[in-house]
Amino acid sequence: MEIEPQKEVSFKFHVEVSPAYYSEMLLFIYQKYIVPQYHRFANVRRWILEGKETLAFTFLGPRNLWYIDVEVTSGDPVEVRMKPSGSQIPHEILNRIKEDLIITVQMFEDNIRRNTLYFVWGPEKRIVYEKALTRRKKFLSQIFTGNMLLLFVIFILFSYFIFSVAWLLGMIQYAPLFLLLSQFILVLFSDKIIMQMGDWFITKENPRVHILQYHILPEDLEYITQNYSKERLLQIKREIYERTLAIGKPIDAETVQEVFLRHGIKIKPENLLVKSINVYQIVEDVAKKFRMPIPKIAIANIIVPNAAATGPAPRSSLILITSGLLIQLDEEEIMAVVGHEISHVKSRDPLMLFLLTSAEYLLRVYVLLPFLIFIGFIYIFFALSIIYFVAKFFEARADLESALVLGKAGALANALRKIGYRRLWFERDTNKVGAWLGMDPHPPLSFRIDRLESLEPRRIKHPFLQSIKDCINGLIKEIT
Repeated sequence: MEIEPQKEVSFKFHVEVSPAYYSEMLLFIYQKYIVPQYHRFANVRRWILEGKETLAFTFLGPRNLWYIDVEVTSGDPVEVRMKPSGSQIPHEILNRIKEDLIITVQMFEDNIRRNTLYFVWGPEKRIVYEKALTRRKKFLSQIFTGNMLLLFVIFILFSYFIFSVAWLLGMIQYAPLFLLLSQFILVLFSDKIIMQMGDWFITKENPRVHILQYHILPEDLEYITQNYSKERLLQIKREIYERTLAIGKPIDAETVQEVFLRHGIKIKPENLLVKSINVYQIVEDVAKKFRMPIPKIAIANIIVPNAAATGPAPRSSLILITSGLLIQLDEEEIMAVVGHEISHVKSRDPLMLFLLTSAEYLLRVYVLLPFLIFIGFIYIFFALSIIYFVAKFFEARADLESALVLGKAGALANALRKIGYRRLWFERDTNKVGAWLGMDPHPPLSFRIDRLESLEPRRIKHPFLQSIKDCINGLIKEIT
């Protein structure tokens, strides 16, 4: 696909840093993106116009047959303009520049996150400390929100236990049925089990999550972490809540300053970021567009960005969203991710995956068991590969349905870039055949993003069949 000469392309993307770091962000782009590849760039310059700083450069094509003038203007959102000059400029080049800039900014934000205090308030009065995944919550998340390898291993170990008990009781012929029944019960109550990961529950009456970020110098953060316990920070968080949200006031920089100063911490208002997100409204809007009941909504106060859907049917389903996802994405991107998860719920994907693994188990027990002595390892590897590859159909279909129903394919693509930028960077230098056949229920991230950004909605009649076709073609393309 070719780009017409002189046709300008522009895009925007949300950033997580306060205005005090905009200039440093542009410097980071220069140091980490332009300098290492200096031979591909020319005319690097910076200017400030109407209070906004811009980094500009020229991306040079081979033998100077064409070039692209790029302007990156700081702010929230970051604005990027690309003006190609010359003929036969591959469309993939513009996509690569866009991706490079988003990835570089995500790297910068990662550096800032290491020196950031996060306070998140849910809709309940209970004050919860920001944390990483605990072992228990990580274990539950891995079982019910996508890591089928762990579920498969647990299934095998549990089957040995059931068979041993059934053999001792003289009921060996019923062991497979007992096993499947126990697994089915777990699936039926998966929404209630995953609900235990939540710190707050979102309702129509209490719909919002409030987030405060304070970017801080590394030496100041080290002083705070060494001299202020979790209990002391929770007290600061509680006082901010009592002086603002508890009495119906929004969180403001002046109140935050005063509370921190009472505890001996002097902060800079320009390094503060505050936002309030109506999570219930987002999920309700998505559910209405999918024409399904509003699922239960839980927020886990975990900095890792993630979202998951579980439950056997739409009327008994749960959407779990981490505070990290709310922090890193803008509302349009959050809506697109929720659309992906609600597609899983509407299509009963957790139940379908249970039926898929159950069918494989029955085939193994009643048909292939005599042969597994000789081909056991080969069969397990083959079965896992097939199950994971079929699971990719469901993930690809959820991407497609979110984009078609909500009309936000670009927002979902940007969300995937932000959440998975490390994996996206890694995929550039690896063979994607392994990603297609590996033990991951998701297709390669680059495939998902390219597919969303080249989507032609009018040509999609059957999203699931289209997703099967796209995944198979994606694998064949990498093999050939």
